[in-house]
Amino acid sequence: MRMKKRIEELSMAGIKKSCLFLVIICFAGISSAQSGYSKLDDWMEANTKEMGGRAILVIYKNDSIIYNKSVSDMNRRQKTMNKYVAKKQGKDANLEEFTVDSRQLVASCSKWFSAALVMTFVDDGKLRLSDTVGAYLPVLSAHGKGDITISECLSHLTGIKAPPLKESLKGMKNITSMDQAIEEIANLPMEGKPGKTFHYSSVGLQIAGSVIEKISGKSFETLFAERIAQPLGLKNTDFGRRAVTLPAGGASSTPVDYLSFLTMILHKGHFNGKQILSEKSVNEMEINRIDPDVKIGYTTAEELDYGYGEWVSKNSPAGIPGKWVTSPGLFGSFPWVDNENNYCAFLMTFYMPNKGRQNRYFELKKLVDESFQ
Repeated sequence: MRMKKRIEELSMAGIKKSCLFLVIICFAGISSAQSGYSKLDDWMEANTKEMGGRAILVIYKNDSIIYNKSVSDMNRRQKTMNKYVAKKQGKDANLEEFTVDSRQLVASCSKWFSAALVMTFVDDGKLRLSDTVGAYLPVLSAHGKGDITISECLSHLTGIKAPPLKESLKGMKNITSMDQAIEEIANLPMEGKPGKTFHYSSVGLQIAGSVIEKISGKSFETLFAERIAQPLGLKNTDFGRRAVTLPAGGASSTPVDYLSFLTMILHKGHFNGKQILSEKSVNEMEINRIDPDVKIGYTTAEELDYGYGEWVSKNSPAGIPGKWVTSPGLFGSFPWVDNENNYCAFLMTFYMPNKGRQNRYFELKKLVDESFQ
């Protein structure tokens, strides 16, 4: 019954197709080749070894899950790595094949969740994208960073020079409160003028997360649960029980949960009869914020532009939502929404090597697009 309920939540408002969804979930991996997706099957079989040895791809279109394929082919080294990571996290290693309910850290896929959460405050009129952070966080003003806007926080345009990821994560181990995290950010150097330097990092979303905590008097984790997870029925998605929430990379989720979030984005804020985000906010998130005169301090995706919490397809017209948007994670998971072809998809993997990863993402998306032609 739990599976049936979760699948029902992926339907459009007022449409109940649970029986069809259940059949698709149970048999898509077997019947996909007979349904015109043989190239996707072949791609999954050919690439999973290079993606940590386990992968699952789930695609939603026309009000239902049309594709669900899981492949497991882990070698000894990959099994060892998974056991090591699980031990570091204080968990038992799970080496079973991924399913739609498999839960794991999704790293930078978290940025999409967090930006959406901040936008709920914009929808409520409690925050404006033009608001400056110093009004909420005086410590930033004291260090010359108070004029940074919420918009710049969500689009990595704060101008703050963040340390490399490994150094940043190591430093967070000693942070015991959100206020302390903001103090650390306040002491970081600037590498450019806010709004004119793009540096992909965790800094902006950490600031934005602290701002909404100040506005509401609630923790980021509580706000995410109340405003995003519960309305979407995300049973297995949260930001953990850390001393300090990491809005840019601390979420854990499952394929079926993350796909629920993506369907909400695809349907411009609507999900199962509820308005989670306004259409205006969804569109704002999908508009490119990197103007031609913006200096690129650091990026992980030169082939893409950036909106709010998500990468945007390159060369999107000014002020118009991108044809497709995404927010890949460090461990290899790849969610995306295609506004032009009206579908969304989520690839869950777990592997660290970054070599060739982006080309692989683009290759997969092209195959999915072609399957609809």
